[in-house]
Amino acid sequence: MTTLYDTLGVHAHATDDEIKRAYRKAAMKWHPDRNSGAEEVARAAFQEIKDAYAILSDAAQRKVYDAVYAEQMRGWEAQRTRQQQAQAKREAAARAADEAAYAEMVSVAIRFADEGHNRDVLFGVLLGRQCEARRAAQIADSVAALQASRREAARTEAAAAASEASHSNDTDEAAEATASGHADAAAAKDAAARDVPGKRAGQTSQPNHASHAKREDPTTDAHPAGALGGLWFQFLNGLRF
Repeated sequence: MTTLYDTLGVHAHATDDEIKRAYRKAAMKWHPDRNSGAEEVARAAFQEIKDAYAILSDAAQRKVYDAVYAEQMRGWEAQRTRQQQAQAKREAAARAADEAAYAEMVSVAIRFADEGHNRDVLFGVLLGRQCEARRAAQIADSVAALQASRREAARTEAAAAASEASHSNDTDEAAEATASGHADAAAAKDAAARDVPGKRAGQTSQPNHASHAKREDPTTDAHPAGALGGLWFQFLNGLRF
C-alpha cells in the first residue's frame, strides 16, 4: 500500500524541512519538461508529487491524513489477516485431502500386494484409479519393497523356529537316552545286590544242615536209651527164631 510519504520518498515521521527537500527533488526529477518522450508518465507522477506535498506540508491536513491512514492500515491489516487465515484453511484442507487420497492409494497397493501381485501390477492399478504417474510409481516401489521385506522376515523366522524345534528334539532324545541308561544301571545294581545275599544264604544253609545232621547222629548213637533199644530189638529177634 503506497502512502504519500512513499510518493515523496520520506519516512512517516519526517520533519517539514525533510518533506520540502524531498518534494523539490522529486518535482525536478518528474517535471514533464525534463522527461522528453515520456511526458504523460512524468506528468502523472509530477501531479501525485504535488498532491502529496500539498497535504503533508499542511500540519492540519497531515494530522487528518495520518489518522485516516492509521485507520486504513488497521483495516488493511485485519483484512490481510483474514485472507491469510482463509488461505491457511484452504491449504490445510487441500493437504488433508491429498493425504487421504495418498493413504487410500497405499491401502489399495498393499491389498493387491498381499494377493501376490508384483510391482508392475500395483503401478497399473494405481494409474487406473486416477493416481498421478509419479506418485503411483513411488507407492508401487515402496509397497513392493515392503512386501518383499515381510516375506524375507517370515522365511527367516520360520527357519529359526524349525532349527530351534530340531535342536529341542535332539536335546530331549539325548536326555531320554541318558535317563534310560541310568535306570538300566540302577536296575542291574539292585538285581546284583539281591542275588548275593541269596547265594550266601544258600551256601550257608547246606553246611548248617550237614553240621546239624552230623551233630544229631553221634548224639543218637551215644544216647543210652538208643543203645538199650537196640539190644531189646536183637533179643526179640532171637526169641522169634
